[in-house]
Amino acid sequence: MHLDVQDLRNFYYRSTLGRAAQRAVRNEMLELWPEAKGQTVVGYGFAVPLLRPYLAEARRVIGLMPAPQGVMPWPAGMANVSVLSEETIWPLETGRVDRLVMMHGLETCERPADLLDEAFRALGPGGRALFVVPHRAGMWASSDKTPFGYGRPYTTGQLEAQLRKHGFMPERHRTTLFQPPSHKRFWRKTGQFWESIGKTVSPVMAGGVLMVEASKRVHAPTGPGLRDAVKKPLGVLAPKPGVAPV
Repeated sequence: MHLDVQDLRNFYYRSTLGRAAQRAVRNEMLELWPEAKGQTVVGYGFAVPLLRPYLAEARRVIGLMPAPQGVMPWPAGMANVSVLSEETIWPLETGRVDRLVMMHGLETCERPADLLDEAFRALGPGGRALFVVPHRAGMWASSDKTPFGYGRPYTTGQLEAQLRKHGFMPERHRTTLFQPPSHKRFWRKTGQFWESIGKTVSPVMAGGVLMVEASKRVHAPTGPGLRDAVKKPLGVLAPKPGVAPV
């Protein structure tokens, strides 16, 4: 079930809880990917709140928004880079993406396997993808007050297994959003404190959002060239009769 793009916009840009969530997730992403100079950066789902830091130096930034969700212009006050897209047919050339961020896309898709195949197709050799999903053990997945309370939540093992099945190699994972998903003033004023505490005791205190970075796994060639090379090994001269081997 996809949320409407207007609901997502209102949460991330018009509520204090949404702005706090945006900041916490984006800060974790920037620790993993501090810059994207000269690269093509694509966000899928509703990932545009995370992409603004890359607008200045990236070669190109694109925000793909799935048709069941709807699309909105982004970024405000600048040339639009958001595009309405089918979930499993992206308007991108194969292998053109250097950095892919997927948020509010995988957990709500009815065909997650096909979506991951399309993400794999679009990602170039050496490219990296960051999947941001609700954490099954966190508070945010059990509350429908935020977009992370919709769709399928994941554990780290579940998400990494699904990624490997579709050609991705999980590299690093993190959790964030340790603050409660509450609009109450006390929790909003102390949100940064809970985020810092959560990073310290994360094995005990589960974050509401799981982030897994993965690379595109490229298999070694196994075509005819390798077999021909094996058929023609280096020759070894046999010693002549009566001549002692060296």
